[in-house]
Amino acid sequence: MRLIIDTDTAGDDVFSLMLALTRPGVTVEAITIAHGNVGFVQHAENALLTLAVCDKAGVPVYMGAQAPFSRAPLDAAYVFGADGMSDMNFAPARQRPAAGHAVDEIVRRVMTAPGEITLIAQAPLTNIALAYLREPRIAQAVKHLWVMGGTDNGVGNVTPAAEYNFYVDPEAAKIVVNAGFDLSIVTWTETLRDGLLDLAQLAQLEALGTPRARFFTQVNRASLAFAQETEGLSGSLHPDALTCALALDPSLILEADQAVVDVETLGELTRGYLSVSHAILPDIELADPALKRKPPNARVIKKVDQAAFFKAMRQALL
Repeated sequence: MRLIIDTDTAGDDVFSLMLALTRPGVTVEAITIAHGNVGFVQHAENALLTLAVCDKAGVPVYMGAQAPFSRAPLDAAYVFGADGMSDMNFAPARQRPAAGHAVDEIVRRVMTAPGEITLIAQAPLTNIALAYLREPRIAQAVKHLWVMGGTDNGVGNVTPAAEYNFYVDPEAAKIVVNAGFDLSIVTWTETLRDGLLDLAQLAQLEALGTPRARFFTQVNRASLAFAQETEGLSGSLHPDALTCALALDPSLILEADQAVVDVETLGELTRGYLSVSHAILPDIELADPALKRKPPNARVIKKVDQAAFFKAMRQALL
């Protein structure tokens, strides 16, 4: 399996990278950096450190879009700490970002190997949208695009209507979901259902005592505290790692729907909302052209084998 992972590396983005970097038979061809969770440059530092922890120094890390299409950048340091790593003050990795721009590299690598590279997008979708606008053929050339973002007609994590990645750059999200990719979406709604590692599971991971397990436990401290103290959860949420785990092993998917999806960009209260139509309208004449039947444009994940997800996380930390 050949992967490009587009990330705003902090907290759970780190664990997603660890899943991919440690999985036999998987080659992470590149990591591309987007704006998002914390400072833009810090995202790259966190990705480079994760490569070192996983003994994968040499995987190129490319800097990409530093801001959304139309709004000011919005961070989530209140969840992950100022450095995105629970303010652990890790020493910088020796490896440095590679020359070249993330968008150029996404286009170049995908078009050089059409049908072979899977994209995992776990950040605001600015880099992916820009790559598509630069070379629309990548929508058909990507083997599969996995997106962590949006809600399945549920409550968001930054507004009642919107999940963080889609809220930060809804214009980019709208471009991507309508571009024609072979697309799977793991939503915040599904994360709340199956992406929680409870306290007993986290204790098992910490008890492994390996360098990667210690790293996981250190990096996870801030988001665990946030989940407990602010959201009232008995564990920590792992939307990006869940998305990566499903990309690596789709047998973890227990239920999914082919749906018509789109993103609200204009609403004063609903900007960034992911509209998910699970019930496709029958092919009949309708008075309002806006209600004309549309073909599904995404697979929306509905249910995951949580025990198998935990097993995958455990394996990555050995």
